[in-house]
Amino acid sequence: NTVMAAQMTNAHRRFLQVLMSNGITEASQARKLHQHCCEIDKVYYAHDKLDDFISTINSHLQPLFMQIRKGISEEDGRAHYAVVNLAETEVTKMASDYTETELELFRKTMDLIILSENGFASSTDILNLADQLKTKKMKKKEAEQVLKVFVEDKWLSEKNGEYTLHTRCIIEMEQYILSNYQDVARKCNICHSLAIQSQVCECCGIGMHLPCVRKYFRGQTEPRCPKCNEFWSCDLP
Repeated sequence: NTVMAAQMTNAHRRFLQVLMSNGITEASQARKLHQHCCEIDKVYYAHDKLDDFISTINSHLQPLFMQIRKGISEEDGRAHYAVVNLAETEVTKMASDYTETELELFRKTMDLIILSENGFASSTDILNLADQLKTKKMKKKEAEQVLKVFVEDKWLSEKNGEYTLHTRCIIEMEQYILSNYQDVARKCNICHSLAIQSQVCECCGIGMHLPCVRKYFRGQTEPRCPKCNEFWSCDLP
């Protein structure tokens, strides 16, 4: 395998360093970073070889149980890259940054989001959980601050008082979510990534991300489910 044999250059190391410090990087930024790292290191740059460049890094990260993974933003369908620690598949990977009480609030927030119909949880519902925590009851003001930190650290996204999982969280915790929420977690029928905010076919139960729904049904006069061919009854986004 030529990729496995490829040497990790300073350009690869620089790219990895920036990706790790960002937590998550949008694909267009990753392409610019790829070019920048190659130019600084004076190595050959090909604009269509980002995936090969990342594969080389991943082959060297493999023994460390780490990987650069690609994921899709559920909001706009844009691709993002994040460095994932494969050795820690649970929420415990956040343990070094947060207290046990904060982690419990995060887990409960995750429950609300994943078990909801639309992939969102209201701040009211989350804050109502704050004084029911087993580890230590949290005042609402304190819980608000913690939620703010989860948003800043790109584990949650917030819009008009509604919270959902950030793209970074979905990329990093996909396996954890799929194995811990087997009855409700589903992959998008189009892009095959975990779908939190999705529309679901009323007949066969498949789910699709909203950007994937938009793309799939574009130009179709009568939207029909890609799996069972029944009429798609959800309002198109």
